[in-house]
Amino acid sequence: MASHVIGVAMTAFGRRPEVPVKQLVAEAVSAAIEDAGIALTDVRASFFACALQGALEGQHAVAGQIALRAMGLGTWPVVNVENACASGDTALYLADAHVRAGLADVVLVVGVERMTFDKACAFEWFTGAWDVHEADRTVAGLLALGDGVETPPGVEEPPAERKSLFMDVYAALAKFHFKQYGLTDRQLASVAAKDHTHSVLNPLAQYRKPFTTAEILAAPVISWPITLPMCAPITDGAAAVVVCSDEFLSRVDRRRAVPIAAAELGSGSDRAPADLGNHLSRRTAARAYERAGIGPDDVDLAEIHDATSFGEILQSESLGLVPPGDGGAAAEAGETTLGGRMPINVSGGLVSKGHPIAATGLAKTFELVTQLRGEAGARQVPGARWGISQGGGGFLGIEDASTCVTILGGK
Repeated sequence: MASHVIGVAMTAFGRRPEVPVKQLVAEAVSAAIEDAGIALTDVRASFFACALQGALEGQHAVAGQIALRAMGLGTWPVVNVENACASGDTALYLADAHVRAGLADVVLVVGVERMTFDKACAFEWFTGAWDVHEADRTVAGLLALGDGVETPPGVEEPPAERKSLFMDVYAALAKFHFKQYGLTDRQLASVAAKDHTHSVLNPLAQYRKPFTTAEILAAPVISWPITLPMCAPITDGAAAVVVCSDEFLSRVDRRRAVPIAAAELGSGSDRAPADLGNHLSRRTAARAYERAGIGPDDVDLAEIHDATSFGEILQSESLGLVPPGDGGAAAEAGETTLGGRMPINVSGGLVSKGHPIAATGLAKTFELVTQLRGEAGARQVPGARWGISQGGGGFLGIEDASTCVTILGGK
């Protein structure tokens, strides 16, 4: 049995501290149901992703039941999903499996976060996205990956009290790539410049200001080589996706339905740092390509998890979209820009579109579905037939604790 996306929606992403979670959910769900051309009463189950509401608001349990009941929805099964930054991707993975198993004809997937009302607490949450009992050893191992690559003379790093531990980790991962493959800070900046330029075409993005590579390099350093425009911001927002079975397709507009060709979820391993051939995303993507019956060369566009711009480089290589070590060079050469050989993050990516943790994965789905329908307007990838998304969450050892790879299209 196959599954199909028949409805997608996302709210405008940005700082909306006055808007409660229930309202964000209502905005996204109502729009997705309308986009699908169905009634709320057609839904038979829901997977609800929210990672921060417990820490930030004290709503530690049954958040999905509460938010969806506030819309006046029925008593269908609701499953709450938390998988760090991969929460939304994981919820879609579960919905796909639920439909394919024949447990429901129509499933609603929701992801939401309201992050801006307590910035300090939101940042503290990230330090719980790894084994808290092994935190010191985990951090030491990750930071050690950057050993041997020194901050250039004259570069002003922020004082220790203003440092972000997660950004220090991403900086160390980038430095390891410097050593391994010769990545440069200019190539890293070119990725951010590309995505910020893409965001100008996305009316739902948090930031829509273009930057040049030189401006990215000259921006305030967060943790060298990472500067401020290379980092995903704190964001409020929600996204929703409606998934249905083959049988239900006869009741909607088939022309706008997009097949879920594959959805695969994997967990991190204890691989050696240099063993990028066994990177979690590479292993998970291999299963997704096999299930979809395609390879990386068939993909027309990708939406990749870029909590920092280095994440896009690493994951584009892990997904096989560019050769190992060529992620930065490909971006600098324009290959991953809209109109290039392999457009990546034409939505603007997390660094400019925004990163409301559990909504992020479904926002990537929104972008891919919009593109595969040919409805993306000025940012449309011509002739897009296959799209891939990747979402990672937390850390386990030296890589993501969880990664989900989803392939859409092929009809």
